Amino acid sequence: MLGSYEYYKQIFKDVPKPFAFVDLDLLDANIKAIAQEAGGKKIRVASKSIRCSDVLRRILATDPVYQGVMCYTADEAVFLARQGFDDLLLGYPQWHAEALNDVISLIGEGKTITFMVDCIEHVEHIERLAKARQVIVPVCIDIDMSTDFPGLHFGVWRSPLSRWEQVRPVAERIVGASWLRLDGIMGYEAQIAGVGDNVPGQTVKNALIRRLKKSSIRKAALWREEVARELEAMGAKLRFVNAGGTGSMDSSRAEASVTEITAGSGFYSPGLFDNYKSFHYKPAAGYAVEVVRRPQPNIVTCMGGGYTASGPTGIDKRPKPYLPEGLELFPLEGAGEVQTPLRVRGEVQLELGDPVFFRHAKAGELCERFLSLYAVSQGSIVSAYPTYRGMGACFL
Repeated sequence: MLGSYEYYKQIFKDVPKPFAFVDLDLLDANIKAIAQEAGGKKIRVASKSIRCSDVLRRILATDPVYQGVMCYTADEAVFLARQGFDDLLLGYPQWHAEALNDVISLIGEGKTITFMVDCIEHVEHIERLAKARQVIVPVCIDIDMSTDFPGLHFGVWRSPLSRWEQVRPVAERIVGASWLRLDGIMGYEAQIAGVGDNVPGQTVKNALIRRLKKSSIRKAALWREEVARELEAMGAKLRFVNAGGTGSMDSSRAEASVTEITAGSGFYSPGLFDNYKSFHYKPAAGYAVEVVRRPQPNIVTCMGGGYTASGPTGIDKRPKPYLPEGLELFPLEGAGEVQTPLRVRGEVQLELGDPVFFRHAKAGELCERFLSLYAVSQGSIVSAYPTYRGMGACFL
């Protein structure tokens, strides 16, 4: 059956383990579902959640709703631009002059690449480099969407700019610069897009998270609208107003000022995406390790597999045993650097040499562990897509 243990076991029967894979049939289903979820807004694809050029191309070629890439470093922007990608938005501020100059050179050659700024120092630094190269450089202002409640900062520490009075001097400095152009604004509501609210066994916390999200959604919409309105009154002609992530598409699409939504993790739908109430996508990517020991009748041990996700340390960042169903990590060992023991429940029968399929907790980070993703469709391996790592690239 499509997507079952036996289905994948048969496909990969001759492939040495460990390996990573992407199921193109499930990926395509997610691409279609996310396009529908955007509600008429454009979607910018977050490369950090993909980290594979072939998958990026597949997404962008599927539907006109997909326009542009949000990348995460200047070096990655250069890497993607040289492969033919365009409309690249740097999701994070960059500082190293040599890397900035490489991007500015590409802008001068006609590539559309936009830098992210959140302070006057960023603006002046980029302006000096742009003037030296005689290239007009587009920039985007990053606006913080976090919400403060009594005793709680609900969100992540990103931009120091959250209200118009803080944004205004930065915007004025950009508008007054001869070698810069204000291209857009971005407000990423990480506390909405990146926080699960349907975690098993956490009923009270889930209810609290949903209440906090509801309040934060209202405030973020007001702040983003205010900034967009004031910039328009200033005479700024914004090319885009960027919002959200896969986990907040249903709220971001409702904002009239928003022109595009960033999405990334939903295409692979990693383990953490099981913990959201408002949407469910198909698990399209994973990795396999090999059973090499049976310490007890109800325990198997696999070789490797300790691919833990970034973020605050916790069990939610561990990879999830996916197939066959009925396997559990041991709390005192977890997923290990060179071996991963698993408790076997129910009727599961695993022999030495059998694969165990895992899902990474997050999305693109999986690709930093493997040189390629085996692309499968309709019961066969149809290609091997090189990851960034497989192309000799490592950006962070």
